[in-house]
Amino acid sequence: MLKQRIITALILLPLMLGMLFYASDALWALFAGLIALLALWEYGRMCGFTSAQNHRYLAFTALFGVVAYAGGWQLPPIVWLAVLVFWLVGMPLWLVKKWPLSPDWKGYSIGWLLMVPFWFALVGLRPSAEEATSLLAIMGLVWIADIFAYFSGRAFGKHKLAPAISPGKSWEGAVGGAVCVMLYMALVWRAGWLSFDVSWYGALLIGLVLTVVSVCGDLLESWLKRAAGIKDSSNLLPGHGGVFDRTDSLIAVLSVYAAIRVLFA
Repeated sequence: MLKQRIITALILLPLMLGMLFYASDALWALFAGLIALLALWEYGRMCGFTSAQNHRYLAFTALFGVVAYAGGWQLPPIVWLAVLVFWLVGMPLWLVKKWPLSPDWKGYSIGWLLMVPFWFALVGLRPSAEEATSLLAIMGLVWIADIFAYFSGRAFGKHKLAPAISPGKSWEGAVGGAVCVMLYMALVWRAGWLSFDVSWYGALLIGLVLTVVSVCGDLLESWLKRAAGIKDSSNLLPGHGGVFDRTDSLIAVLSVYAAIRVLFA
């Protein structure tokens, strides 16, 4: 398993960085769309869609993405506000209530609410290869939060964060991750890697919000898997599970960051 994880990571990391910094705008949009569609396919399976339902769902979503990119469409502020409300209010409530998914209009709507803003964020936060550093910096926040939460939890974790959903997470780990993220965001702010102007304490506040969102995004996907009775969203990435498994926190963080930029920058 460890060997598979390492091999997969050695393939995916250069691919991601290469696309991020060297792909044309159209190729990056296509690559980002592939990531979002694969995660949406896995979501549909967890939701209980039949193969026919999922195929139609993906085809319609892909068609929308192509038309949106070709037409230069952007999500209006009211949609980004809905995204922000979902992640900051609806998603924590979902974790508390532990609502199940169902293969109906609500299932379709939630899937679009998760993946469509994620795709728009990936494209909008990387308007060109020369401006990819800002997007990488926010991706780095997710990795910093995850890594340092893990080590802080291993060293100091005593109080479980959400034992019914993810028994390995602790409050101590979450706090440790948040502290490291705020230090990281201070460095990102000083380096000028954020995609909009903000004060240093504003950058720290954004870092704190995004850390909470990152943890909750991970917990949400864990709950969806538990509700579906599966361990991984798929086996597309040997040793790592599925695309949704690898992007759960990124989906939440990039969507919220993009919403903050549109609504408050």
